[in-house]
Amino acid sequence: MAENHYDAGDITILEGLDAVRLRPGMYIGSTGTKGLHHILWEIVDNAVDEAANGYASRIDVRIYKDGSVSVEDDGRGIPTDIHPKTKVSGVQVVFTQLHAGGKFDEHNYSFSGGLHGVGASVTNALSKWLKVRVCKDGSAWEMQFRSYYDEQKQKVESGVPVEPLKKTGSCGQKHGTLVHFLPDDTVFSSVQFQLSTVSHRLKELAFLNKGLTITLTDERITANEFSDDEEDEGARQLDLIGATQPYSVTFCYRGGIADFVSYLNEGKNRLYAQPLYYKGERDGIHVEFAIQHTGEFTENLFSFVNNIPTPEGGFHEMGFRGGITRMLNDYARDNKLIKEKDANFLGEDFREGLTAVLSVKMKNVQFEGQTKTKLGNPEARSPVESCVVEGLRALAADAKNKKIFEEIIKKAQGAARVRIAARQAKDTARAKNSIDSLTLVGKLAACSGRKAELNELFIVEGDSAGGTAKQARIRQFQSILPLRGKPLNVEKKRLDQVLANEEIRTIISALGAGVGNDFNLDKLNYHKVIILSDADQDGFHIRCILLTFFFRYMRPLVNAGHVYIGMPPLYKVYKQNGSAEEYAYDDKELAEKIEKVGRGYLVQRYKGLGEMSAEQLWKTTMDPMRRNLTQVTIEDAAAAEDMITTLMGDRVEGRKEFLNRNANFNKADPFMDKVKLKKEASDEA
Repeated sequence: MAENHYDAGDITILEGLDAVRLRPGMYIGSTGTKGLHHILWEIVDNAVDEAANGYASRIDVRIYKDGSVSVEDDGRGIPTDIHPKTKVSGVQVVFTQLHAGGKFDEHNYSFSGGLHGVGASVTNALSKWLKVRVCKDGSAWEMQFRSYYDEQKQKVESGVPVEPLKKTGSCGQKHGTLVHFLPDDTVFSSVQFQLSTVSHRLKELAFLNKGLTITLTDERITANEFSDDEEDEGARQLDLIGATQPYSVTFCYRGGIADFVSYLNEGKNRLYAQPLYYKGERDGIHVEFAIQHTGEFTENLFSFVNNIPTPEGGFHEMGFRGGITRMLNDYARDNKLIKEKDANFLGEDFREGLTAVLSVKMKNVQFEGQTKTKLGNPEARSPVESCVVEGLRALAADAKNKKIFEEIIKKAQGAARVRIAARQAKDTARAKNSIDSLTLVGKLAACSGRKAELNELFIVEGDSAGGTAKQARIRQFQSILPLRGKPLNVEKKRLDQVLANEEIRTIISALGAGVGNDFNLDKLNYHKVIILSDADQDGFHIRCILLTFFFRYMRPLVNAGHVYIGMPPLYKVYKQNGSAEEYAYDDKELAEKIEKVGRGYLVQRYKGLGEMSAEQLWKTTMDPMRRNLTQVTIEDAAAAEDMITTLMGDRVEGRKEFLNRNANFNKADPFMDKVKLKKEASDEA
């Protein structure tokens, strides 16, 4: 029996940065790719805060060949004088003390993305080494930190100063901070920064901070090895300079979020040429928004608070939507575009085909929600709504915008007619039970379990694979829904057209949570929705179609992390006598499995799921203890929007270029570059 002894001596006090090293997930979310990039964002956000408060105009980010990364800004520079309480330099305090920073009051920063003062110190704690150079008041100062294992203490010492801050010379008129660090590979599962992830976030920050110049350089590749669509046309030219110089791109947008909306709407049919833009302030909350309507049928609102994305929305989005609805209904009434006897438009009518970027800056931000990306400040709703109403009225008062507002009302009228027709169609369908249980007769093999959090739905390509999956499943918690043909590509379709597609209707029925504005996550029948398709072009296309549908009409399902991709193997490596059997998911792994099986091996190439036996499908793809399952969540909603428009919309040239560069159907989907991939834990219940 364990000793029943517990007193003050049993309480462990974690000093300095020990807590970060012991429980990194508490500070950066995970030790995977997301956490790795998080420690970079902490340093970048500090630089952006300098720019957002008017002290900096340039940020340079550089990824080095050794995997380290640096962030340099031309701001005021971290304080180098001695802190009155700790008796060490301000630089040392910032990088070694949790909850230490200049952002807890309003004296130095009116608005800040890093509110908790843990950013720089957490980055330091989770790095092998970190170097700081500060240019301030004509002098250059430098300091280094390192993490190492202390044999005597039998623990890792994190972010320890190598020596105190020292003056290294003069820097003339130059001012700012350079932070250079190497992530610790004993902490992170991968220490390779992803160029696309870093590039998209920096581009987003440049849009959100009008006039800020952000340069990204990656020394790991040359200019000719990477060219990002529109950013660096010259990098496509195979010249000597491009073959030796590192890839570099500069982001600077004089139009700010108005340019952001234009970028998001590239390739779309726009109702008016330039976005409508307004910036205002109410009750200490600064509100900036840009909107533009397109010929599409879905709404795309991207919101930010102090430069932090809020994909789960919050009170600022409520205020934004309320302001649009109130002002445009008033405008339609005042201009006799709604008859007196007719009811007002609904908000969704005005937002059909709307692309909008909302940027709010405020003090005392409180985040909540599944991933702490939902604004929880109720006091933000009314000021945002007032600013939106005020801004749209000012824009409507300008004579040159009269035709634009008439077009917006005209589109809303069409949306309202479709909404009413779709509602009638759904009501009729419900009356006939065609979007409820009867739709699924002969299609869905339902599980017997009634706990949604334990249940899994496999959406399977084809009746053949569906039949095998039904034999392989565990009936208590696994349901199988075979697709008897490709579902509708919903990217260019209205909701009523979407509901007319039988395959889409069966998916809606099986999930049980509704669709579009009626989608309710609380009614979801399955907490794992697993897309299981062949590892070929057709399977990839079906996967893209389904992900597009979920993104457009069930986005909370994706945001909450309920969508997964089942990854079936491409090969079986075995011996005829049954003494060995291994599965490979790509060509690289095939070579490893062949070496493992040894002489006398045979290889079977799976052309589709239907070629597998029930036992093989269970063992490789459906068994929670052994399967290779990938979770899909949207890391960057704007990047995902751009990717879906490219792959599933009318951008023929963009799609062709993307597929030529990325498509390899023996590897993970190129689509998945824009979403988070996370291998499911092998000890999952």
